Amino acid sequence: MIYRKILLFISSCLFSFLCTAQKKEVQVVLLAGQSNMAGHGNFDALDEKALDRVKKAGIRVKLATREPQKKEPVPLTWYNGGSNKKYNFKKHFGPELFSGVVLSETYPEDDFLLIKTAVGGTSLYGAWNPNWTQEKAKIAERGAARQSMQLYQKHIKNIKSNLAVLESKGIPYKIVGVLWMQGEADTNNELKATAYQQNLENLIAAYRKEFGIEKLPFVIGQINIPPRKFKQGPTLVRKAMEQVVADNKNVALVKTSTDVSWTDYPKHSDDTHYNTEGQKRLGVAFAKALCSILK
Repeated sequence: MIYRKILLFISSCLFSFLCTAQKKEVQVVLLAGQSNMAGHGNFDALDEKALDRVKKAGIRVKLATREPQKKEPVPLTWYNGGSNKKYNFKKHFGPELFSGVVLSETYPEDDFLLIKTAVGGTSLYGAWNPNWTQEKAKIAERGAARQSMQLYQKHIKNIKSNLAVLESKGIPYKIVGVLWMQGEADTNNELKATAYQQNLENLIAAYRKEFGIEKLPFVIGQINIPPRKFKQGPTLVRKAMEQVVADNKNVALVKTSTDVSWTDYPKHSDDTHYNTEGQKRLGVAFAKALCSILK
């Protein structure tokens, strides 16, 4: 009888171990930024081939945009852009869509979780600053709502909440990179533009320290907005991004052109936001840059 109980106990432990061992490690990618990271591609404008790739990727790639208790991760798809007067469509997507597609196709045995926080019109000097202060927010952000946003901390909370769910299910995971598309809001005055390089380096260091990953890959999408109030702003921010890549390991740049024909990453008529094809190409470029670092 004792022998039988011991045998049952060993069998139970072995079964439990095998079940745990069979759980695949989830590859976690963090996405952050402002409106071009939120994305204004038109999901309904994608052709059947592209939609089929998205559907297949969605089997192994999930997207989390909020804390799981508010909204659980979903397979790759569009988000409701609401009644924005700029666009005549509601099914919007950002670079996560085709980043997810390329990642799934490049690593066909892996599962992915993309955790994204993005708010249009927000600044790295203010809302995205890991060293946020109310004073900086009032200088950098337009309106009371954005001046109260602490988006770096919001993203961290979103990430940790989603990772906690994986942990509770005994699912192993690995954070493999950060995709960053932001900077347009920092071009419109001298203070924000000249501080961008240091603020971006601080942001990279903050993510790496937060998750204890010294060489966490970080991919930057280079902004290419036309000059506005502060004419030198776009050039300063673009050069800041290039310098950060030159000065830091495991940091890559998705380069963009300032040619207003926008043939590399096509835009809507506002000359600011990437359109359907632009977002598709941006997502592909982000994923390829990340894969290049990982290899």
